[in-house]
Formats: sequence, structure tokens, C-alpha cells
Amino acid sequence: MNFDKELDVRGLVCPLPILRTKKSLTDMTRGQILKIVATDPASLIDFQVFAEQTGNQLLSSAETSGEFLFYLKKK
Repeated sequence: MNFDKELDVRGLVCPLPILRTKKSLTDMTRGQILKIVATDPASLIDFQVFAEQTGNQLLSSAETSGEFLFYLKKK
């Protein structure tokens, strides 16, 4: 999937991945896509809830080799 910006939050635990994501989104424009790579298992639920609460669209989420990959589209 194409993306405009990548955020690496591997090794960080809740709430830091969400806080870093929120900060990254402030520098982006509407419709741009942020790729996030995380290792915190709680991030699966955290990013779903974050998308619902903020109106940003979670385009996809996947797990590979203990890493979680998210694509989030800015509202």
C-alpha cells in the first residue's frame, strides 16, 4: 500500500504509540496515509479505538513476526 509518512513505534508501549501517532498526524494533510510499525500487542485494539474516536480511517492492520503494521488515513 502506498503511504505518505512512516512512523516506527517499535519497543514502545501504551500510550506512547498512540501519542506519537497523534503528533505525526498533525504534520499531515487530509487524505494522506500514515504507515505505523509497532510491537505492542495492545496496539491492535488501541489503533481501532483511536480511529473510531478521532475519525481517522484505519485502512488495514496486520501482524507479521511479532510486529504490527497499520495504515491510517488522516481525516
